[in-house]
Amino acid sequence: MNKLHGLTAVALAVAVAACGGGGGSNDEGPIPLTVPKASCGAGDKVETALQGQVPAAMRAAGFTGFNCNLQLAGQSRGDGGNWQSTQFVDKAGHKCGYHGTGAVTAGRTQLGVRALDLTNSANPTHTVSLTTPAMLDPWESLKVNERRQMLAADNGKNGAGGPEVDIYDLSGDCRFPQLLGSVQVGTAADGGAVTTPIIGHEGSWAPDGLTYYGGGRTVPNNYYAVDTTNPTKPKLLLAWLPPKSASGGRTHGLSISDDGNRGYFTQIGTGNLDPALAAVNGLFILDLSDIQSRKANPQVRVIGELYWKDGATAQHTINVKIGGKPYIIFVDEAGSNGVTNTASVTAACNAGMVPFPYARIIDIADEKAPKIVSRVMLETHDPANCAKVIPDIAGLAIFTYGSHYCSVDNRQNATTLACGYFNSGIRVFDIRNPLRPKEIAYYNPAGVATASPGSNHAQFGGTDAVGNGKPDWCSAQVHLDAPSASLWTTCQDNGVLVLKFTNGAWPFPESSTPAGMQN
Repeated sequence: MNKLHGLTAVALAVAVAACGGGGGSNDEGPIPLTVPKASCGAGDKVETALQGQVPAAMRAAGFTGFNCNLQLAGQSRGDGGNWQSTQFVDKAGHKCGYHGTGAVTAGRTQLGVRALDLTNSANPTHTVSLTTPAMLDPWESLKVNERRQMLAADNGKNGAGGPEVDIYDLSGDCRFPQLLGSVQVGTAADGGAVTTPIIGHEGSWAPDGLTYYGGGRTVPNNYYAVDTTNPTKPKLLLAWLPPKSASGGRTHGLSISDDGNRGYFTQIGTGNLDPALAAVNGLFILDLSDIQSRKANPQVRVIGELYWKDGATAQHTINVKIGGKPYIIFVDEAGSNGVTNTASVTAACNAGMVPFPYARIIDIADEKAPKIVSRVMLETHDPANCAKVIPDIAGLAIFTYGSHYCSVDNRQNATTLACGYFNSGIRVFDIRNPLRPKEIAYYNPAGVATASPGSNHAQFGGTDAVGNGKPDWCSAQVHLDAPSASLWTTCQDNGVLVLKFTNGAWPFPESSTPAGMQN
């Protein structure tokens, strides 16, 4: 299972069942193609069709939402949200959240990143909007570094932004971040050698907070490392291309090891169904020790690679330990044939391939030979169900039943995975046995009557995404909190949602989420 390429539905099922030795036992029998459904409580409004599905008739009538073992505890819609959220708890105990909004559109009342006081979960309160260049539309780059108590973003705009990196201080009152620096990185303005200005889209900190890494997603399609030792003067250290850039591979999300010496990077492949063409989409692991040690003329070196064709538009990674063993949670943004509109999905289905993207768990105990051990697929992902789901996405432009961003309860001892699966809502999974993830809860918010002006849903979603009760896009990171048995996130038209676990579904007895472990 080291390299999976053109898998049909039958071949994929066989491959999944064969995944042994990656961190769990097969004593329970063959591993199913899709994760087991959650067992819901008596008062829950459970899904009426396939796992993850909002049927076409329900969409047409105005979607009123589903929930299983999660209930709404608080909400702050504002102008809506877009792609990313992050959080921080300050020394006074204020729990703060931050989320992006879309670029300037008609009807906006508050531009930029919204800072929120989440201390009272029943009443998430907007405190201030951050409107420096990178914060006007940070796309997926908005991240907190706990160690140095800083918030950063690059200027996203879906790879069409400028070279700015903005850094804010959270060490005082996190409800009111203080600007440290806003610098055009990769230009003369950053004080280094003049190079190609960086392009924003994605980003992530090294855990020590001394380096911020980003990926541009569009030309020049490079990754870059930014020195943030002095956060008032961020400076470009190095930029480089992904391994298969000559074959169309592009950049997106990433994560960094605790010591800063390893990077777990995504390489975007656009998706193709031709078995004669090599897979481009997937994971590559880099040695970043030259950057971490600030070696002169640093270089990055590829340690391991893993590519596949049952997914595309690689989105991001999370480096975790489950039961003391190292894994990568890897999330795609597109299905086997690329973007998930009707034509793309139909072609994938006709080829017996998985139509929508999903998260997968990758064993990296041997970092030179990473291997997939499980796939976090819902029933909507099963090619056998294509005829039931294709009518649901008529007129939609992109995403639909796919994954986007995930998080875990504790990277050092991950037990729980929570993901935004766009039209399938927020999904929560038990990953204590990484070979056999199983669903424990979901919340798919009701559609809104009118689209939110800070959301990208109506802009990119197609004819079924302009309000009138259509299913929302849940696309941002989900933040789990074991002490309060809750989570918060954003969905694009519903804005900030604080959800409470019910029926004893979570946390697990061994779950623990210290402040700052997941931001």
